[in-house]
Parts: sequence; structure tokens; C-alpha cells
Amino acid sequence: MTGPQPEALLPSREPVRFLTDTGAVARGRSAYELPSPELLRRAYRSMVVGRRFDTQATALTKQGRLAVYPSSHGQEACQVGAALALSDGDWLFPTYRESVALVARGIDPVEVLSLLRGDAHCGYDPQRHHTAPQCTPLATQTVHAAGLAYAERRKGTGRVALACVGDGGTSEGDFHEALNFAAVFKAPVIFLVQNNHYAISVPLERQTAAPSLAYKGVGYGVRSERVDGNDPVAVLAVLAAAVEHARSGAGPFLVEAHTYRLEAHTNADDASRYRNDAEAEEWRHRDPVARLEAYLRSHGHLSDEDVAEVAAEAEGYAARLRERMNADPELVPMGLFDHVYSTPTPQLDEQRAMLRTEIEAEEALS
Repeated sequence: MTGPQPEALLPSREPVRFLTDTGAVARGRSAYELPSPELLRRAYRSMVVGRRFDTQATALTKQGRLAVYPSSHGQEACQVGAALALSDGDWLFPTYRESVALVARGIDPVEVLSLLRGDAHCGYDPQRHHTAPQCTPLATQTVHAAGLAYAERRKGTGRVALACVGDGGTSEGDFHEALNFAAVFKAPVIFLVQNNHYAISVPLERQTAAPSLAYKGVGYGVRSERVDGNDPVAVLAVLAAAVEHARSGAGPFLVEAHTYRLEAHTNADDASRYRNDAEAEEWRHRDPVARLEAYLRSHGHLSDEDVAEVAAEAEGYAARLRERMNADPELVPMGLFDHVYSTPTPQLDEQRAMLRTEIEAEEALS
């Protein structure tokens, strides 16, 4: 055999977890290193602020300030874990649901929401933030991440890429092509699969017969792992190991995080048509924010004053976002054609000229 032994690729039989559903220390000792109290406190702050941002963004859709918003309520451990696992120079490749991850990475929340408001292809500078534009087509970002990671390896930068993908995205051909390419060329890329049990309305059992989505990496020679995606301590621990694995030159790493989307797929979706309230309520008792808070409190790393301070920060964050989103954006219609191709195609030039003619005609009438 030319590749690693199959046993070295297999995920754990049960998802890795450090905490019980109530935030107590789980039985058994994990082979993964416990994150530092400082990192866990930082994660707690980002999760609380991120959840408040998520709630505010959902409200903005009802006020007509956003065209659409895909909530990640309940998936904060994965969102924040993805952001905090990376160094500043590493690249993040998000889906349309990773708004909380982008906020946790320090990107301006109004710039994060620009795409979802319909203002621009991407509201932030990908090069500055080492964060690719949020991706709506399923799994296409996994191929981009694998290619960029391979380029970083060729250049010897030591940087890695992390691609987020949902359980539905693992059924796409792009996902499998990305895994195969990354494994063959040892691209330093981490694939974080957030298995929230539904691809819009399609349940997991209608998507795959695999015993776990993590096993999809094994067939391509990719080291894989399963983690309790609502256990922030476990998510941070496993992603830290995955990043180190990739950065060391050992190749790609796939992490399947078992989590749950508490809200609808987007504000345009009615989740009651395909799942019942009892199922969602069961997952509410596995709340990642409450679990981490309970753990930090019990170990003396978080006080009442700390909790109040973070809550106040989150409210202030939401208030500033509301105020800024209430202002109408200053749009430049001709900018629609910027950054589509490095060299505009004849069709793009034709469309640009058509729009310019329409704008000039409208201005002449006003």
C-alpha cells in the first residue's frame, strides 16, 4: 500500500466529547488536548455575541432590511470553532450559513450581511481577511479550498485552509473531487462538515447510507474524525488537532460535527413541514452556549460579572448593527460588473453598455 493504513484514517466510534449536555465533564479521557481557559473564554464571548448577531439578523429579514438570512442558531460551537482554530494568515472558505464564523473572525457585520441584503457579490475584502466569499452553490467552495491549500503548500507558506460544508453538501460531486484532490496532493486543508441532520427539508437518512459522514473521507485516504458539534470544548480540541495535522504536512483532515439547526433553513423556509417540535426541543437541551458557560463557571473561569459584561457587549453589538443597517446603502449600479472576470468577456461588456444606456435614459427623464 502507498497510502496510510486504513486504521489510521478511521474516526472515533462515537463522536468526541469533553462535556455532557449540561456542561459537566464527560466520562473517559479524550486523546485530544484540552483547550486553554483563555481560549474557552474567548470562544464563550464570540458565541454569545454571535448568537445575538444571528438573532438580530433574523429580525432584520422581517423588517425588510435583508433579503434572506440562513440562521446558524444552535451551531455556534462549530461556527466559532472554525474561526478560532485558524491563524490570521490561514484561509476560511464559508458557506452561506457561516455569518457567525465571519463575525467571530473579526469581519465587519454590515460587510458580512452585504451579500444577504443584495448589495454586492461580497461585502468584505477576501484578501484582507483571508476569507473567501460566502458560497451559495453547494460544495463548490471545497474545491476552491483544496486548490488554494495546495498552492500554499507549493509556496511553502505554512498556511492552511478550512472549508465549511453542510451534510447536504457531502452529496455533491464537488465535495468528493475536493477530497480526492486534497488527499492525492496532500493539500493542507480541513473539511468541517456541519451535520445538522437536514439538507433544507431532506433528512440525513435520505442522503446517505454511510454509517457516518466522516467515513466519506476514509475512502479517499483522508484522516477523519467525528465530534459532538454542540460541545465547544470538543470542537476546539478536534479542530486544533486537525489544523496541526494539515499544517505539519500530513495532508487533509475531515471533521464531522454532529449538531442541529434550531431555526428554519432560511427565513423563507417552514421547518414545521418536515420536522416536529419535540425533535428541536431535544436539541435545545444540548445548547452549546449554555454548556460552555456551565463548564467555565464550575471551574472558576467565568463569574456573574463576566457573564453580564459579555451579555451587555452582545446587546451593544446588536444595537450598532441595527442602527447601521437602518441606513440605506449607497450603491453604484455599474459596480455590478466589477470583479466578475479579471478580463471582461464580450458578453459582460455588452451587458455593461446596456445598463449604462438605461441609467443615462433614466437620468435624462428625471
